[in-house]
Amino acid sequence: MDTRSKYRTKQRDILLSYLRSVGGGHITANDVCSYFKEQGAPIGQSTVYRQLESLVDEGLVNKYIIDTNSPACFEYVDHDMCQRDGICFHCKCEGCGKLIHLKCDELSDIMGHLNEEHHFTLDPKRTVLYGLCEDCRK
Repeated sequence: MDTRSKYRTKQRDILLSYLRSVGGGHITANDVCSYFKEQGAPIGQSTVYRQLESLVDEGLVNKYIIDTNSPACFEYVDHDMCQRDGICFHCKCEGCGKLIHLKCDELSDIMGHLNEEHHFTLDPKRTVLYGLCEDCRK
């Protein structure tokens, strides 16, 4: 565990509370800054980035880098939910840019196939499927 995890600051606590309230949603550091600014409790951008990276190091937040044109997304990790629900893949809509959680046993089967037949271990945290979401297909 990172040594930074020993320090509990007010900013860290309110950031963690906000991340829990989002409940598995993907947010950017800019989303966090905008939210707190709207709430009248602005937190500096560098503080947000530093705290998010610290939470990633601690395993409380996942960080997803989807592509070079998009900002990193962060997601609060509910360890009980992760253990219960298993592996999660992601889909990114090329129309609107929405990032979608995809919990699908068939993809877990493909992951197993890749491992057994091709000796390749897929990292679902870094696996993104591209296409169009339901709204953009209409």
